[in-house]
This record gives sequence, C-alpha cells and structure tokens, in this order.
Amino acid sequence: MPTAKSTALPLPVKTAPAAPAVRPIKKLMAANRSEIAVRIFRAGTELNLRTVAIFAQEDRLCIHRYKADEAYQVGQGKGPVAAYLDIDSIVAAAKEHGVDAIHPGYGFLSERAGFAEKCAAANIKFIGPSPEVIRKMGDKAVARQTAAAAKVPCVPGTDGPVDNQREAIKEAQRIGFPVIIKAVAGGGGKGMRIVHNAAAFSKEFDSARSEAEKAFGNGAVYIEKYIEQPRHIEFQMLADEHGKVLHLGERDCSVQRRHQKLIEESPSPFLTPKLREEMGKVSVRLAETIGYQNAGTIEFLVDKHGKYYFMEMNTRIQVEHGVTEEVTDIDLVRRQILIACGEKLELSQKDIKMTGHAIECRINAEDPARN
Repeated sequence: MPTAKSTALPLPVKTAPAAPAVRPIKKLMAANRSEIAVRIFRAGTELNLRTVAIFAQEDRLCIHRYKADEAYQVGQGKGPVAAYLDIDSIVAAAKEHGVDAIHPGYGFLSERAGFAEKCAAANIKFIGPSPEVIRKMGDKAVARQTAAAAKVPCVPGTDGPVDNQREAIKEAQRIGFPVIIKAVAGGGGKGMRIVHNAAAFSKEFDSARSEAEKAFGNGAVYIEKYIEQPRHIEFQMLADEHGKVLHLGERDCSVQRRHQKLIEESPSPFLTPKLREEMGKVSVRLAETIGYQNAGTIEFLVDKHGKYYFMEMNTRIQVEHGVTEEVTDIDLVRRQILIACGEKLELSQKDIKMTGHAIECRINAEDPARN
C-alpha cells in the first residue's frame, strides 16, 4: 500500500469566537484491530492522513497491521485482548510516535471515559464524545434518567440500581411481570435475565448480579418491564462541535440470539414514515440535551402497536454502521474524523435521504456442544 503523505487535513477557518478551535490532524491511530481498524485506515488515507496501527503480540501477522503506514506493539505480555485494553501502553505509543488523534473503533476502549480523559491529558484528540457524556450514557440507569428528563419515552422500571432482593422483588411486582433484570454497566447481553413470575425472581436476580460483577466489575442491576416480541430499532446520530445534530435514519436489529444482534437492516420494514420522523426528532432532542458530539446511536424498543421506548445510547461507531452508509451514501468514519478536526456539518436534516435497502448478517463462532 502506498505511504500516505504526512500533510495537514485542509479545514475551514474559524469564524466565530465561540467556535471550537480547528485542529489539523496529520497522524491518526486506530486503537483497535481487524475490520474496524482497516476501515479507519481507509478513511484516514482518503483524507491524506498518516495512519498508525497497534497490535498485540498474537496479532503481529494480522492484516490491520499492514494496512497502516506505521504499526507498534502494545500491552507486551498481556494477551490478545488485554493488550487492546492497556490504556497507558496505547497512549504512550501514541505520544512517542507523534499521533494527533485516536479513533477507538467499537468494543475495547471505545466507551471508556477514562481512555478519553487520558487522551486529552496527552493532548491527543479522542474521536468521540466527551468523557462526561460517555460516563453519563454508559451508566444505563443514569442514561434512563437523562432520557426521561428530555421527555423521551422510557420503559417502565426502577429509577436506578436495586441493591437487595427484597426491594427488587417489590419493584418487580410494582412494574408487573414479565420483567427484565439488567446490569447497570451492561453490554453484549451480559447480566441480563428475563423473569416471568415472582417464584423465579430471587434466583435470576442473584444470577444477573453475579454475571455482571464478573463481566464488568460492577454487580449493580436495575429492573425494567419486559416488552414481549419487540422490534429493536436504533437511530444513527451525527453531531458536530458547533451544536448541529442530525439523525441518519434507523436500523432494525430485531433478529437476535441471546440479546446479540444477528441481522441488521435499513430502513426498517416495520416503521411507518410518520413513526420514523417522530423517533428521529426524539433522538435529535436527546442528543442535543446531553451536548453530544461525533457519531453515536440511540436504541429503542418498539412494541407491536408502534409505541417506542428508549433503551440505551452507544457513544461510538456501531459494528453495523455500514448498513447506514449504504442507504445514505454518507461515510460515517470520515465524518467522525472531520468532526474531531472541528469541521461543521454542512448537511441539514432534509438533505438526509435513504435510498434502497441494506442488510448485514453477523457470523458468530460458537461451540454448541458447550452451549
């Protein structure tokens, strides 16, 4: 692959005193591996940036290492997962090699407020929202409270974490079975249990807390009404640092296995134009309320009657971002980089058009014999 020229990205001149400072980016690191790292390097190369890969010892022959202009090993001796979670090693490598900005991709450190803070302390631009927003929306109980304050419909549930079984069972009976127990720090379906009656509640409550503690180091859980046979609809957001927020339509992620998405498509075959417009406006309002910047996704559950409820916000690019790119013809990763440079979104909501239909299918590696 030809080496990208190390020249500054051409950016607009700041015109208003209150506008964020323009930050020319010359060297971009992907704090990730595999497909998303390659995707970041493609966008960076198209913007004439020099790209930097990181890799664990076990990934030294992986393709993403060779798709970047430079590549450096991180997390020596920590293994193929922990290496990409080694904040100090990654930030140190970025500083040593003159990196201006870090794109976290998805997974790993993409929703760690502490990583964004370490980048800022090292004078490296974190391509994503502020640490404060990551922290607020990463705590699902706080995110629910924030959404409710912005008048976004929420699934009936507890106002925050529930600490003991007796209190939890009372709350579940108040909400009405079936309920779902969810980890406050959850993700990937971990620390989630569906409970259909009071007799099964105590066992599932303890099980969810134990799994959450092991997976996230935080055993706190909250309780919501379980919406049976819902559609899982998420809206893609883009927001610049000048206050403009847009949605790029929805993705339907209803086909799942163990709370993990299997098929994502856009546009949703379920939403009517009226419902799409209403949910889009609600999503924009929430993003504006929290001062969101960069790319993010707001997720909803929609029942069979078209009533929708806020579920969570992912403060990063999604695995399925390509589905939205196909139907809107907007390069989300490129936009993320330009927003991080301080550029304004020149688009308006009426400019966003969805053309055609796109579907993504995930392939999961499993051993069925071991469940």
